[in-house]
Amino acid sequence: MVKEQFRETDVAKKISHICFGMKSPEEMRQQAHIQVVSKNLYSQDNNHAPLLYGVLDHRMGTSEKDRPCETCGKNLADCLGHYGYIDLELPCFHVGYFRAVIGILQMICKTCCHIMLSQEEKQQFLDFLKRPGLTYLQKRGLKKKISDKCRKKSTCHYCGAFNGTVKKCGLLKIIHEKYKTNKKVVDPIVSNFLQSFETAIEHNKEVEPLLGRAQENLNPLVVLNLFKRIPAEDVPLLLMNPESGKPSDLILTRLLVPPLCIRPSVVSDLKSGTNEDDLTMKLTEIIFLNDVIKKHRISGAKTQMIMEDWDFLQLQCALYINSELSGIPLNMAPKKWTRGFVQRLKGKQGRFRGNLSGKRVDFSGRTVISPDPNLRIDEVAVPVHVAKILTFPEKVNKANINFLRKLVRNGPDVHPGANFIQQRHMQMKRFLKYGNREKMAQELKFGDIVERHLIDGDVVLFNRQPSLHKLSIMAHLARVKPHRTFRFNECVCTPYNADFDGDEMNLHLPQTEEAKAEALVLMGTKANLVTPRNGEPLIAAIQDFLTGAYLLTLKDTFFDRAKACQIIASILVGKDEKIKVRLPPPTILKPVTLWTGKQIFSVILRPSDDNPVRANLRTKGKQYCGKGEDLCVNDSLSPFQMSPSRTVS
Repeated sequence: MVKEQFRETDVAKKISHICFGMKSPEEMRQQAHIQVVSKNLYSQDNNHAPLLYGVLDHRMGTSEKDRPCETCGKNLADCLGHYGYIDLELPCFHVGYFRAVIGILQMICKTCCHIMLSQEEKQQFLDFLKRPGLTYLQKRGLKKKISDKCRKKSTCHYCGAFNGTVKKCGLLKIIHEKYKTNKKVVDPIVSNFLQSFETAIEHNKEVEPLLGRAQENLNPLVVLNLFKRIPAEDVPLLLMNPESGKPSDLILTRLLVPPLCIRPSVVSDLKSGTNEDDLTMKLTEIIFLNDVIKKHRISGAKTQMIMEDWDFLQLQCALYINSELSGIPLNMAPKKWTRGFVQRLKGKQGRFRGNLSGKRVDFSGRTVISPDPNLRIDEVAVPVHVAKILTFPEKVNKANINFLRKLVRNGPDVHPGANFIQQRHMQMKRFLKYGNREKMAQELKFGDIVERHLIDGDVVLFNRQPSLHKLSIMAHLARVKPHRTFRFNECVCTPYNADFDGDEMNLHLPQTEEAKAEALVLMGTKANLVTPRNGEPLIAAIQDFLTGAYLLTLKDTFFDRAKACQIIASILVGKDEKIKVRLPPPTILKPVTLWTGKQIFSVILRPSDDNPVRANLRTKGKQYCGKGEDLCVNDSLSPFQMSPSRTVS
């Protein structure tokens, strides 16, 4: 199949917006297909088949090519996978929402669960929230205002209970310092609390400074019950959308088990058995700890024992999501480092940068860049070695059949040549390295596709990473040259932010005529001379171009005929067409003929002399500039602006 332009089909609806939220335990159960309860992965008796209701149950999809999914019956390529779920014996903090949980606890009363604002303040903030078109930054600023106001209040407006500071204490632990206050006027409740300890203080003076440190531990179970009791009218004041999640959803009571296709088991040849994915192993540990807690609760074990198991379960749930936690106690630290979900997504090797933005593509090349001031700003020099590998599928027609026959005869080793031929209505490609190329060339028919080498004038996309703005990738015209580097004009360095100290750049060859046209019109360097940010010119003369132009056009810069001809000839480097150059009359005739730098700067290179406007200008110019000398007429100047030659005695 020849490559065709991508066109969307069967699109009935357009996506209007994307909304992110939290899944409630009920939504997790509805989305999942099975509840995972078994900590073992494989059955002992049934030839090491995956255990039913285990983490590797094939009802959650498949990770093997030769085994279909047991839920939908599709193979690995077609089945997207299905979720399972694990019910946690005790609720745990979600490591991603931990700061959000602390933020909500600082805003609500820890006794009646109402938000710590008066009725008037609540109404004022709710009215502000109802304004249409509130931006993200405005909402963020409003949340900070509400949070600051709540934290300043120590007594609840509804139940009169005293509230102190809520803060993190160690790894995934929250404490509430209920009676700690910075105010000089102590609340009556607090004073009553302190009076009850007067006898203790009389007998032991060391108790007095410790009274202000009275703390209550807010474990996930306590926090979950508090969040469930938050009134529905107070939820918008926490800047939470009731439709996309309730505050109680911030606490984990149920875990989703991802499909098998994102955590495949790798069969190892070196040792017997399989090499399991980090997520699979972490899930088995969570199920094992769940079973331990269940047994301890049934057998009536010590509370201390259950609390330790609970802490361990919390840690494993946190490591499952983010394995780079700091502050893990030594006795609980994992022996082997694993990759959690956060590590799969973030960073250079993560899903977004490593697999989506930076994936490997065909018809692209990468090598070191170097400068070439003889190229135009819309050109890029491509090494012959690269040009022989990058191909463009060209369809044979009446206009190009002779050209393509010549390329087929040259084959893959001679540039310009071709690598493959695909005959019309045939899926098979013929490699031109072998076989009778002369015969293949004669048998070319209209509609056949020849995968020819990249040649001069092809449109290519040129890119330098990191691609920070749209001008980091632009379209150039290829010029096939010897040597091993991509070369381009130094004026185009600014948009790419390139320098020549070892930078590498990428080159992509569009594969259809539509793609070439689109690239040239929208992404061509000549269509992107100014930055869209503020209209400044980005592609302009820089550094030695400016210095050279300045030195060349100084008032006291003169050149003899040899030097003038040499400078003009250097302009012609890299130009293939035969160009006629006419020297203007010299500015100084005696004692030696000299030309000024300004004259050389405005020399015109003439591909042809049949332009009537130029011929007319030349005849008029001769009237003003002397009799019959060869001269150069600058199209931008009228003949009246030309000064006659000066003679110096």
